[in-house]
Amino acid sequence: MKYLVLIPDGMADEKIESIGNRTPMEAARKPMMDRLAADALVGTVSNVPEGMVPESDTANMAILSFNPRVYSKGRSPLEAVSMGIEMQPDETAYRCNVVTLSEGGDYDDKIILDHSADEISTPEAAELIATLDEKLGNETRKFYTGVSYRHCLIWKNGNDQYPFMRPHDILGKRIGEYLPKKENGGEEFYRLMRDSFEILDRHPVNEARRARGLKPANSAWLWSPGKKPQMPNFKEKWGLNGAVISAVDLIKGIGLCAGMKSIDVEGATGNVRTNYRGKAEAAIQAFRDGYDYVYVHVEAPDECGHRAELENKILSVEKIDAEILTPVYEYLAASGEAFRIMVLPDHPTPIRLRTHTIDPVPFFIYSSDRKRNGVSAYNEETAAAKRFYLPNGYRLMELLLDPERRPI
Repeated sequence: MKYLVLIPDGMADEKIESIGNRTPMEAARKPMMDRLAADALVGTVSNVPEGMVPESDTANMAILSFNPRVYSKGRSPLEAVSMGIEMQPDETAYRCNVVTLSEGGDYDDKIILDHSADEISTPEAAELIATLDEKLGNETRKFYTGVSYRHCLIWKNGNDQYPFMRPHDILGKRIGEYLPKKENGGEEFYRLMRDSFEILDRHPVNEARRARGLKPANSAWLWSPGKKPQMPNFKEKWGLNGAVISAVDLIKGIGLCAGMKSIDVEGATGNVRTNYRGKAEAAIQAFRDGYDYVYVHVEAPDECGHRAELENKILSVEKIDAEILTPVYEYLAASGEAFRIMVLPDHPTPIRLRTHTIDPVPFFIYSSDRKRNGVSAYNEETAAAKRFYLPNGYRLMELLLDPERRPI
């Protein structure tokens, strides 16, 4: 039996008046998802436990069968693992976005315009991170380059409990009330973020971006601290050779911490212009190479949600359907071996809110060896109408392996 798990990150949404009171999932042309869902087990699932932050680390950890309440230590250490950083027990990792803040005025009065600085390229960001490390790094803290706007700061004896604000939650807002505060131990974090603006705002990389009509990456923004994670081995737990395919260090890190193979795809960017076909080819090759379980994560719908790009969010869903799901399904169907396909977003990222929510998401599990009474079209509304709700996303793996068993 082969298993494909496809995660269109942040695909679930709300109904939007401008597209006929439909969601992007309803508006998208996705014939393969709809075809498979017609014969699949369909329902809704909560991947983020109540009271936890609806972030991709928590949700994807759950889908991969690891209870977030037990294993979630923040996204940053998972990203550090993916980046090859050997964390020590006394070190804390922090996500370090390079973001766009408004010009003029005091630092506290600036507005956060873009959490991704127009999805800055990795080579440009690498120059900025190198400068930050030169100016602000020292014997206890070091900056590491990740992908696009997503980077990492490792800080010896750093506070791993500080309640930072997520930058994508405050887009368009004055940052003063959301910055780290002196009174609760955030003074060093505040000073570093403020100093980063002075260093980056007129950096040659940013001046060149302005000249091209792009937003500058003129400040660092720290968030999601955590210590080195410890997770069970996926193969030992389930008896399956597993691989993950993602452009995002976070997802790669979860897979690596669980002993899975992380497969890189050239041109996988994490945005709407990612290499969809390359991800499909990598998944097919992984099955050919003997992997039983392939987890394909696509960040594009989530990024479009954060950027309030409705047309691109719809387009990303259509490309996932046509350029990833369809060719991988066709390969599996022609292989002669039984297979199952599970498709679901990890969490919603509504266009209206431009951030994640904790709401349940629609899922389907298609089995090549048994047809079920599914839904005519795969979306939030039809899945909810099936009235099959799984409250704990970390139990999805049990359902995927045995759809006849209904975990509680």
